[in-house]
Amino acid sequence: MENELGEDGAKCETQSKKIDCTEETSKDTGKVLYCCDVCKKSFSRKRTLTAHKRTHTGEKPYHCDICGKSFSQNHDLNKHKRIHTGEKQYHCDICGKSFSRNDHLNIHKHTHTGEKPYHCDICGKSFSRNDHLATHKNIHTGEKPYHCNICGKSFSEGSTLIKHKRIHTGEKPYRCDICGKSFSDGSTLTKHIRIHTGEKPHDCEICGKSFSQIGNLTKHKLIHTGEKPYQCGICNKCFSRNNDLIKHKGIHDRKPT
Repeated sequence: MENELGEDGAKCETQSKKIDCTEETSKDTGKVLYCCDVCKKSFSRKRTLTAHKRTHTGEKPYHCDICGKSFSQNHDLNKHKRIHTGEKQYHCDICGKSFSRNDHLNIHKHTHTGEKPYHCDICGKSFSRNDHLATHKNIHTGEKPYHCNICGKSFSEGSTLIKHKRIHTGEKPYRCDICGKSFSDGSTLTKHIRIHTGEKPHDCEICGKSFSQIGNLTKHKLIHTGEKPYQCGICNKCFSRNNDLIKHKGIHDRKPT
């Protein structure tokens, strides 16, 4: 147990670990401040300093009686327990979706507002969540902290590793409710469903033509730009579409008569 803070200059103990703390009076307000002698941060209440000290000692006195996980702050334990109880007290006033934590609700609201407050200081790309920004930065650093325990291949994003592992397991958890076909990732299922619905969400801003897949729109735009990125390695002739290049190569493959 933690001892109460002593008078001026007294030592405050956290179990067997000791951290010095002092009392001093604020010159501006005249109120007593309780100061951490490790980082010099000041607090107006003893118990706030006591809680703060755990960031230095690493003590986690609050334990979940369901799973045993420990926390340094009681309010963090209370948040955690909602995972077990299923309680979701924070509700989105836009779509009604509920969350167990307020910070998760705030992150969710970005999907409605389009707000992306987290910016990459290298390329300027923005994200709605800080953890997505942290993962993105691995692209710039070249760091690949996620390793496949089957083949050893490494990835910069955890989600990419999860998708990769399905190559080994053969798992296809995304199933089309219309035709029953299954896929290994959600984005492929989304594209597939457009075959049934006829949805074409990607529009060319030049001519207005619509496409079901962004890749097809990108290829289409080459018609407007005149760009021909596909080059024949034999005669160097260039094409705006890869399938046109493939057809052209048949000319070279034909045997002379």
